[in-house]
Amino acid sequence: MLIEETEYMGKPMLSLKNDENDRFPFSFGLAKAKKVLGAIEEIKQFVEKHDTKREPST
Repeated sequence: MLIEETEYMGKPMLSLKNDENDRFPFSFGLAKAKKVLGAIEEIKQFVEKHDTKREPST
């Protein structure tokens, strides 16, 4: 995973890429980053519940 700090229209952004050739990075700004941080535990639970590629936690 590559994480880059970028800028869009003068505002800071984070861009998450699988690799250098990722054509569709996941990008978001400060407001969405704050929302993600406020819900981080729920997001972790969501991933655990629905990620079929991971072993369940014990």
